[in-house]
Amino acid sequence: MGNLCSLFAPPKPVKKRRPVTKRQSSNAGSGPTSNRWNRVRSSSTRRDSKFEDAVIQEHALAAAAILFRQQNGGGGDGGSLPFDRSASQRYPVSGSKKNQLPRSSSTRSRSSTDPLLQPHQFLNQGMKLDDLETNHFVLIHGGGFGAWCWYKTIALLEEDGFKVTAVDLAGCGINSFNINGIASLSQYVKPLTDILEKLPTGEKVILVGHDFGGACISYAMDLFPTKISKAVFLAAAMLMNGQSTLDMFSLQAGQNDLMRKAQIFIYTNGNEQPPTAIDLDKSLLRDLLFNQSPSKDIALASVSMRSIPFAPVLEKLSLSDTKYGSVRRYYIETLEDSAIPVTLQENMINSSPPEKVYRLKGADHAPFFSKPQALHKLLLEIARISPTS
Repeated sequence: MGNLCSLFAPPKPVKKRRPVTKRQSSNAGSGPTSNRWNRVRSSSTRRDSKFEDAVIQEHALAAAAILFRQQNGGGGDGGSLPFDRSASQRYPVSGSKKNQLPRSSSTRSRSSTDPLLQPHQFLNQGMKLDDLETNHFVLIHGGGFGAWCWYKTIALLEEDGFKVTAVDLAGCGINSFNINGIASLSQYVKPLTDILEKLPTGEKVILVGHDFGGACISYAMDLFPTKISKAVFLAAAMLMNGQSTLDMFSLQAGQNDLMRKAQIFIYTNGNEQPPTAIDLDKSLLRDLLFNQSPSKDIALASVSMRSIPFAPVLEKLSLSDTKYGSVRRYYIETLEDSAIPVTLQENMINSSPPEKVYRLKGADHAPFFSKPQALHKLLLEIARISPTS
């Protein structure tokens, strides 16, 4: 998973400063005071943003610590362990009701008395977690990524009381399987299918697949349809029966020069044989995947991304209407995506329409970095959809 050492470095301390109150001078001119107040509130918002960054950094450190424990615990070819919720830092909210979905506060202006919008404050419609069909999310990363990419989403969902399992597919993240030795999609997604197979009878999960993870959750949907409550395709390959991920990308052949330039094929078995994996040019990652993402997340990705196995990308899926087709599907479009442009996303949606389509404005190909709060709200909305609706 590249070099994870940067994850384990303790965050630099963030100095907390008391809000500065600007007092109107007795010699002030006759101009309106509203502009002066707006400047004070803007300054407070910038300090609040720094505090929020510090909190997210603490969650990233917690996620890194969990990955480190998994790695020391074996975490090899045997798959990926779920994130331990007890390791996440809690920020209790006074007077909040236990097991309730949070109230939406995203449209309220920040103030000095509201320095950080707690996740518990989002989208509270009086519904309890116990009322949901399932409160368990299983997050599947895209090609080259790992469970690490979900650290913001993990933190937000866990703060709301959800159970979250972020999976490292074979050869990804801290999974030590040789990426160049992966010969099939079933081999690549085995850490996911192992988790689904071990679910207790009657327990269901919400699968979220990003990028190539869309093909992975499709494969799992056809194997375990009764164990999947909903499937969410996040800027993902949503394929039809008999189609491969390569087939999907071929639909934009000649239209995405950036993707073509970024691809570096790896020929472990010799140049006379098909490629075994694909790398992405690190110098083009920002433009291709992270054109709206914070610099700190781009730095994390640049040292953590690994190669993409080539054989699973070539494999055509076998999807049946009775199994795959029985699982409720939802698609989240990313409107500033340079890797899977909106036109390609809509082509997949039109070819195999899901139950509902959501759109993330201002999101690049990594919405868990560029729009974590907006993504979180959509996941909550999908979770609360009744199984009978």
